[in-house]
Amino acid sequence: MSNYLAIATATATLTRLLQASVGKDVPGAEVRSGRPDSAGNATPPTRVNLYLYQVAPNAALRNSDLPARSPDGQLLDRPQLALDLHYLLSFYGAEETLEPQRLLGSAVRTLNARPVLTRQMIRDALSDAALSYLAGSNLADQVELIRFTPLPLTLDELSKLWSVFFQTPYALSVAYQGTAVLIESEETAQPALPVRSFNMYVAPFRQPVIDQVAAQAGAGQPILAGANLTLSGRKLRGEVTLALVGDVEVAPQAITDSRISLTLPAGLRAGVQGVQVVHKTLMGTPASLHRGVESNVAPFILTPKITQVTVSDVQGGGNQPRSAKVTATVNPQVGKSQRVLLLMNQVAPSKPAAFTFTAPSREADSDSITVAVSGVKAGDYVVRIQVDGAQSPLETDTDPNSPTFNQYTAPKATIP
Repeated sequence: MSNYLAIATATATLTRLLQASVGKDVPGAEVRSGRPDSAGNATPPTRVNLYLYQVAPNAALRNSDLPARSPDGQLLDRPQLALDLHYLLSFYGAEETLEPQRLLGSAVRTLNARPVLTRQMIRDALSDAALSYLAGSNLADQVELIRFTPLPLTLDELSKLWSVFFQTPYALSVAYQGTAVLIESEETAQPALPVRSFNMYVAPFRQPVIDQVAAQAGAGQPILAGANLTLSGRKLRGEVTLALVGDVEVAPQAITDSRISLTLPAGLRAGVQGVQVVHKTLMGTPASLHRGVESNVAPFILTPKITQVTVSDVQGGGNQPRSAKVTATVNPQVGKSQRVLLLMNQVAPSKPAAFTFTAPSREADSDSITVAVSGVKAGDYVVRIQVDGAQSPLETDTDPNSPTFNQYTAPKATIP
């Protein structure tokens, strides 16, 4: 990088480069840097006028600089600025001997043949005693060398450019762009500690994909709390393979490239849950687990299960509808903000009644849900609980000799 003298050094070096060529091709001609001026009605002296008329951020390098300061303002690295320099070259001399055009030909030939300011050119310019005010410049040490390219200005652009030079008549001109000057701050950042060891790791990219989530008892079977789960998919085996259920990491029991078996962790709530396969990798000295690639999130329904049903505080008698309190003990616990419904279906040979009741809000998580029911007929009911859309399963009678064979029989609540 270079310091604040870089722009002036670039102009001085370019002036010397053109002077060496123009002074030889057109004897007596000189190159000067400055604002174009008017010679009045007199014949202007034979010269090339070099004028830096615009400085702009370099489009290619303006975003390459990393943040130089931390959020608290501490300097992390020296900030740098990449600039493009726009020069106007104007040519003066006797028109009858075509001096301006001869100077133009000499200048463009030189910049076409030697478009780059080399480090030696810059050092030679800085060694000139007349340029002692640039002695502190370090442009010669800049990583990027400055390259000059012609700018194809239209007649309209050229006329607008000359209009800023008040009462200065137009002279034969061309424009060039110097790319790029890199100016760096001289502030000193706090040094970082040296790196003690270097590690490089190369591995093929294998992203796991989960196609199906099912209970180990088989597809279509309810997934209950603490149950064994089977994940089917592709590229499931990694260097270190874990399953992320909700926000809990679980070590699988068995792993193949297309199948993973695991046990659901405790603490999950009934309802929709998500599972991912996470591949971690060992890196560092000593080696430790680092986050690698993750699969898609596969959803599954964690089904609540009723373990006990009790009926209390029954009101009513005879053929009149009853009211009561039905308490269901469920696994897993129901969160205090989860929506819970109690579903009751009467066990009757004809015209069985069905009811749905909403459980009241809870102040804390609980495994016991009490729901006030009303308007129900006396009789036996199979009971389900629905937590955030996930319904508890019903049990069927599997005894072929039973009169209720293959019918739902539990969990059951009796309204006397």
